Amino acid sequence: MADKGIFRMKIFSFLCVLLLPVAAIALPSPNQAPDRTWITDVRIISPEKLDHIEKGSVLIENGRIVRVARKKGVKKPAGATVVSGEGQFLIPGLIDSHVHLASIPGVRPEVNFGPAEAKPTWIKQYFKQLPRSYLYFGYTTLVDLAVVDRRVLEDFRQAPLHPDLYDCGESLPFANGYPMSFAPPEARFQLFPNFIYDSNQASSIPAQYTPQDHTPAAAVAGVKGSGGICVKTYFERGFAGDRNLPVMGLDVLADVRKAATQAGLVLMMHANSFEAQKFAVDGHVDVIAHGMWNWGDLDKQTELPTEIEKVLDRIAEEKIGYQPTLQVMHGLRAYFDPEYLKTKAIPKVLPAEMLEWFESPEGKWFKKEIAEDNAPDAAMREEFDHGPVRRVQKVVAYLAGKDANFLFATDTPSAPTYGNLPGLNGYQEMQQLQRAGLSLEQIFRAATINNAREFKLDSQLGTIEPGKIANLVLLKKSPLESLEAYDTIVTVWVHGRSASRGILAANSSK
Repeated sequence: MADKGIFRMKIFSFLCVLLLPVAAIALPSPNQAPDRTWITDVRIISPEKLDHIEKGSVLIENGRIVRVARKKGVKKPAGATVVSGEGQFLIPGLIDSHVHLASIPGVRPEVNFGPAEAKPTWIKQYFKQLPRSYLYFGYTTLVDLAVVDRRVLEDFRQAPLHPDLYDCGESLPFANGYPMSFAPPEARFQLFPNFIYDSNQASSIPAQYTPQDHTPAAAVAGVKGSGGICVKTYFERGFAGDRNLPVMGLDVLADVRKAATQAGLVLMMHANSFEAQKFAVDGHVDVIAHGMWNWGDLDKQTELPTEIEKVLDRIAEEKIGYQPTLQVMHGLRAYFDPEYLKTKAIPKVLPAEMLEWFESPEGKWFKKEIAEDNAPDAAMREEFDHGPVRRVQKVVAYLAGKDANFLFATDTPSAPTYGNLPGLNGYQEMQQLQRAGLSLEQIFRAATINNAREFKLDSQLGTIEPGKIANLVLLKKSPLESLEAYDTIVTVWVHGRSASRGILAANSSK
């Protein structure tokens, strides 16, 4: 029942992100960073030293960490502004390596594509709040995996205070395959211009697109030329009414792999099925984007099949980056949970008018797209829980036991659902990861050093060490003792500029 409706949402997911015009929004000026900041008497929790946590002090100068003193009684540096961390915990800024900033949660495609003057005022408010919503939950670095309108990313970067933002440039779909298959044939090649040519489909590819301009090497060069740090491609045969989509073979993936290696880019693959993840492993990708929701012919098995365990063993042994993105399914399930919109944190990340609209009958339009045959909410929740949620939890639990290379990622928003909200989605993803079997240490490492290393950002980010960018988060509780610590943020620093959590919240007087 739900599997069919669940995956129909992807049609809307990509409609929501295509060519969405967003006006540049100016944010109020945050607290100005002094030239030198001395965070003192704080418990320093850095992922490379989890066996050596003690009270100390950190000196920030010109946006960088210049000194880390893990001992008491260190004299205050001259001219530094002192921030007392007594009784608190300092961690590196968190990294979410899978977002889609141009997509608006819960909004109809026709609203996205409509004229600016016809858009609700809260859409403008949403984009104004967007950088702060991520910072509110401690995310100081984001990676956007598929650029469809670079203006959206540039507007985000123009906000006075915002997370660092990296991207994978335009993604590399296989000709007429996922996700370009959801666009009309006459428009899909314009909307996904960085596709990989397939000579077997020459008759269905417009003549102006030549094979030599759409080789794997040319597509990867386009990403490199745009400043991308990663390459995203897909293995997806489709779902609902759009099945049997063309997919690349291992020969094509080998060419993408070679080009990405030569360009120094991380190779990522959208792969949410057993077949797709096996293909990704055989093709030596660096990162698998998504958990294994679909087991194919093995879907009905209650325990993890041996065939799947063998693939997961390879993922763990080869240290392939793994993004479970558990909140994708829970974000859809939210429509069938009458308590979801009562979540206390939602008003902190959404404009009040947007939340009010979500609570209206019109704001629940997407529920009809994923519900089947007017099934009761309880039946839909059970269908999710005993279908894709069950399968992906078993996979993640197995990989957790193998201490796989987990990368923290949310795919926010994975669809036009109000169940995937910026910033909050990260906190909820952590809760799902813990329920699936990850330890607090594994979650912490996934959101800091693992992401930094996998995306080749570890010379700048991911730990609290001299020379690193001063992206830091001050907490009231330790994230190694309680997951709730990530909701006790006091202050966030981005390149040494501080902001108290209160001024980052939506609907607050800033």
